[in-house]
Amino acid sequence: MNDATNVFGAWDGSARHARLLQKELARQVRLRDDFDPPRHLAGFDVGFEDGGATTRAAVVLLDARDLQPIETHVARVPTSMPYVPGLLSFRELPALVAALAMLRQAPDLVMIDGQGIAHPRRLGIAAHFGVATGLPSIGVAKKPLCGRFDPPGDRGGDHTPLIDGGEQIGWALRSKPRCLPLIVSPGHRVSMAGALDWTLHCLRGYRLPEPTRLADRLASRRGDVPLAPASR
Repeated sequence: MNDATNVFGAWDGSARHARLLQKELARQVRLRDDFDPPRHLAGFDVGFEDGGATTRAAVVLLDARDLQPIETHVARVPTSMPYVPGLLSFRELPALVAALAMLRQAPDLVMIDGQGIAHPRRLGIAAHFGVATGLPSIGVAKKPLCGRFDPPGDRGGDHTPLIDGGEQIGWALRSKPRCLPLIVSPGHRVSMAGALDWTLHCLRGYRLPEPTRLADRLASRRGDVPLAPASR
């Protein structure tokens, strides 16, 4: 699945139709752990170039055991639509799918900088990516898009449920002391508990878990990501 036609199906390009598609695709999301113990994790993040005309998607593949990066790529595609709140995936998904296609080794579990089901229509970028590609996915966002939560404790790893309309849609996770909490939510083929557990597994003393932290570094052009010696 490497082009916008396949990713978005019969989308007519309008925001109204995109919202209808989100509701339809959200019914395909599976919120249970449906994957073998991962050998490879991937982190994805998106930035923009040329004044927003080019979407830049970064992917980092990591060894799931020690979180060492073994492969990195950046895909650049023309930006297909302006930013519309709640419709981020229709702007960024083509570039993310293009970055996925560049990997030599398919990931077993994916983390994306953005929402999973913690979204008004339960289809954030990580959930949409998961449904479009079939890959287990988790959304790790820097701030909430919807829902409410009690502030988690001050220690790294403290967390509280994110609730919207009486339904848990994710977690507020204090990944590091004195940092604002992250919003962690399952995207596809991952349970609510699994999304939290894998995010905790990937913390290495930074606010962001390693997969999205390294992808963010590439997407924002703050520097390269050194690869593990065996993968060079």
